[in-house]
Amino acid sequence: MKALLVESFQQKPKISLVADPITPENGVVLEVKATGICRSDWHGWMGHDSDIVLPHVPGHEFAGVIREVGKGVENWKIGDRVTVPFVCACGTCPTCHSGNQQICDDQFQPGFTHWGSFAEYVAVYRAETNLIQIPDLVSFEAAASLGCRFATSYRGIVAQGKVNGGQWVAVHGCGGVGLSAIMISSALGAQVIAVDISEEKLAMAKEAGADILLNAKTVSDIPGAILELTRGGAHVSMDALGSKITCFNSVSCLRKRGKHIQVGLMAGTEANPQIPMHLVIAKELELLGSHGMQAHAYPEMMQMIQSGKLSPEKLIGKRIPLDESVEALIKMDSFSENGMTMINSF
Repeated sequence: MKALLVESFQQKPKISLVADPITPENGVVLEVKATGICRSDWHGWMGHDSDIVLPHVPGHEFAGVIREVGKGVENWKIGDRVTVPFVCACGTCPTCHSGNQQICDDQFQPGFTHWGSFAEYVAVYRAETNLIQIPDLVSFEAAASLGCRFATSYRGIVAQGKVNGGQWVAVHGCGGVGLSAIMISSALGAQVIAVDISEEKLAMAKEAGADILLNAKTVSDIPGAILELTRGGAHVSMDALGSKITCFNSVSCLRKRGKHIQVGLMAGTEANPQIPMHLVIAKELELLGSHGMQAHAYPEMMQMIQSGKLSPEKLIGKRIPLDESVEALIKMDSFSENGMTMINSF
C-alpha cells in the first residue's frame, strides 16, 4: 500500500510503498477514505511522543470501510462504514469498566503506538470495543474530523466544562480544536469569545459561532479584556492551542468557580507552563483536561450532527491527496492552515 513513512524524527518523511497491515484476530483492516492532519501528528514527527517506534506511519483521525475482519470479531462485517476514537481502549481494565475508555490503562493509538492512517489501509485492534458506525447521512470527511479534535473538544465542553445556555465561554486558539469548541459551545447556547492572532482564523471562528473576536496581536491584555467584556470572567475557558501564554490567559480570564479546560498539547518547550495558582485558590477554579472521547459516547454527538446542530465538515479548510501530506505535516507548527486539513484521496 502507499503510505507516508517517517524514517527519522524531524527529517522530511516520504511517500512510500509499504506492506499492507495484517488483520488482527480481534480487529479489522479499514480502507481509509478520509484522514485529518493534526498538530498531534506533528508532535509525533518531532519525536515528542515516546510511544513511536521508527519507521512509522502517522495518522489518527480517520474514517473508512471495513475490508477485512478478524476471526474474533462478531458484530462487524466487510463493507461497514466506520470510524474510531483516537484513543482505542482495551475494554477490560478498571478504567474502562468505570466508563472512561478515553484514558484506558492499556490503550493503543493508531498513528502513535501503531501505524496509522496516512495510508491506503489501517489496522484497528479490539474492534468490538472501539469501532463506531458512521450514519449514512454523515460523510467520511465529517466522521474523520471527529476522531481527535472535534471529539476531544466535545467532551471538553459538554462533559468536563458542562457548558449550558447563557454562559460565557472563551476559546484560546482557533485551529481545528478551537473552531470545534466554538461550534459546540454556540450550539449549546453559550456566548463565545474567540482569541487568536490571525484575522483569517478569527473570521472562521465567527462563522463557527463566535460572538466576540479578540486578536491577541492588538489586544495586549487578553484576560483583562475578557474579564471586562463578561463582567466578571468566563464560566469556561479552553486552551485549544497548547502554549504557555494561552494556558496562562485561559486560567486568568475565568470568573469565580470557573473551569479551565486544557486540550492543546503542552510539549517541547511549552511542556511546563506557569499557572496563576493564586487565582485558582482565591476564585476556587477548576483545572480540567480532555483526552479524547469514549466510543460509547459518540451516538449523542452523531445525533447532533444528523440534526444539523453541529456541522464539523464546515471546519475543514483544505482537502488534499496523500501525495501532498508530507509538506502539510511538516508545516503544522507554522499555524498557517485555516481549519482542518483533510486527506481524502490516496
